Amino acid sequence: MHDLLTAKLILEDGTSFEGYSFGYDHSIAGEVVFNTSMTGYPESLTDPSYKGQLLVLTYPLVGNYGVPGIEKEDEMLKFFESEKVQVSALIISDYSFKYNHWNAEKSLGDWLKENKVPGIFGIDTRALTKLIREKGSMLGKIVIDEDCDLYDPNLDNLVEQVSIKEKQVYGNGKHKILLVDCGVKNNIIRYFIQKDCTVIRVPWDYDYSKEEFDGLFISNGPGNPELCTTTIENLQESIKGSKPIFGICLGHQLLALASGAKTYKLKYGHRSHNQPVLLNNSKHGYITSQNHGFAVDGITLKADWEELYHNINDNTNEGIKHINKPFFSVQFHPEASSGPTDTDFLFDEFLQMIDNRR
Repeated sequence: MHDLLTAKLILEDGTSFEGYSFGYDHSIAGEVVFNTSMTGYPESLTDPSYKGQLLVLTYPLVGNYGVPGIEKEDEMLKFFESEKVQVSALIISDYSFKYNHWNAEKSLGDWLKENKVPGIFGIDTRALTKLIREKGSMLGKIVIDEDCDLYDPNLDNLVEQVSIKEKQVYGNGKHKILLVDCGVKNNIIRYFIQKDCTVIRVPWDYDYSKEEFDGLFISNGPGNPELCTTTIENLQESIKGSKPIFGICLGHQLLALASGAKTYKLKYGHRSHNQPVLLNNSKHGYITSQNHGFAVDGITLKADWEELYHNINDNTNEGIKHINKPFFSVQFHPEASSGPTDTDFLFDEFLQMIDNRR
């Protein structure tokens, strides 16, 4: 038998769920969101886009394959998307205390404790997810040792918290990619290295105007894109030029804002491995991995920009491109990790834009 503390999840509307703590025994508050993926919790929990969020996994059995070790490759953790657990807390239905996997070195619970991240199980995640789906993402708190106040992470500049602090260079390839780190996932950098690129990773507010590079990449990241004012201002200068630009997730939203379009908060976001998107004016559909709570309002795009992809489920914008210049961005994650890699060809399209300009 396991000696477990009782934990309670309390939502801002007063709804409460009682379960048990299996992570760090400390109360925490944030935004409660859900992800419907069946696998990939080591990648999801280390995705900086989840900063400030209490993550609900709808798949009922979690922890059965443990957590990988901290092996490094190309100066990054090989099996994770950043250097630490980024979620504020994890909420699941059934926790597997026993784990078995060729690559596992520890249990999910032990990993959460090492990172001082609370975890709660025994929750009716089906009922919780239905509630969020109907009412929208809500603030909430997990109370274990002592009560705490509700906290809205979307009021803070979360990108500043997760972005790198100093410039760092990866690889030694023929294409020089200037990567603005708004909370980048490691697998994006891995893709560029595999495709013979040198990646110059800089902080979100870095003035890169004097850097030498072939293409500009704007990464994924957490929170409200409108708070990244310095990044938007830098992009406004960049789109006056002609160097290729590629954005993913938050990077997509920031490029749209820099172009003069608007963004808005979705009711409960897109967080899954099976989001269907359609290439505009075609019958080409793709299954994509997504993790975002804000979206671009396609109607507000200026005359020299057009929608590139849209979501088949709710018709929200999933991509934009400039009509004449080599600029484009997508809301989904072509690098996946975890999830399907149906759209990883977009990295090749970006590099082709760079080659065409030479």
